[in-house]
Amino acid sequence: MWTLEAVQAPDHAGEPPPETRPARPMRQLPLDLGSDAEPSLDEVVGERNHEALAWLRTWPASQQAPMPAYLWGAPGSGKSHLLRAMVPRAMGMGFGVIWLNAHTCQMWDGPEPESPILALIDDCDQLDATQQHLAFNLFIQAAASPGQLFILAAGRLPSVDLAVRDDLRTRLGWGLTFALSALDDDGLRRVLQLEASRRGLSLGDEVVSYILARHSRDLGSLMNLLARLDRYALAEHRALTVPLLKQMLALETA
Repeated sequence: MWTLEAVQAPDHAGEPPPETRPARPMRQLPLDLGSDAEPSLDEVVGERNHEALAWLRTWPASQQAPMPAYLWGAPGSGKSHLLRAMVPRAMGMGFGVIWLNAHTCQMWDGPEPESPILALIDDCDQLDATQQHLAFNLFIQAAASPGQLFILAAGRLPSVDLAVRDDLRTRLGWGLTFALSALDDDGLRRVLQLEASRRGLSLGDEVVSYILARHSRDLGSLMNLLARLDRYALAEHRALTVPLLKQMLALETA
């Protein structure tokens, strides 16, 4: 049975290839994906990406046989948001989770030692040599334990165009690929208002228009901004308004 400790350290000159070296343990860390909000697939409303959303919403039943899936798209297409949304979904189904991106590698055990694992690999276009090795070993372990390790990855480019080691590029292109389109203004507006509603907040059209006109339009940045605004409004005991948003941003840049 494969375990989380089977992910190995990077290659070193003169050592055996990763398939034959003894496994080295990876630390298990609290799952912290950079936001206090728990994302949901229901918050992603881009009709252009309906195929990817439909597949993710029925995962893992959508897979006749376990295979990797790769999401790609420009900043603002919501690929990182989709991967983060799969964390609570997988854990709610009894899976363990591995999260690997260009900044961190974190793990969360499933409820049982035999629990299957969902590995989420983000920022595939930005992974360094060590991270690429860890990602490659996840594919090796998935092949060695069918049905126990599932892989979902994302990057800005099609897998064939990624500047990563050849064996990893090949494996990222093995399974399903979904090209994501960036949300338009209506889609971004609906995402912000859905997230505000989930938090029990009232987010008026004027505030949304101000945010979309002056802030980065990728979903991760927008969700982070809304989380900060939520905390600031609570501390100030004020409603979410454009003047409050301006005040918070001025303090952050002071």
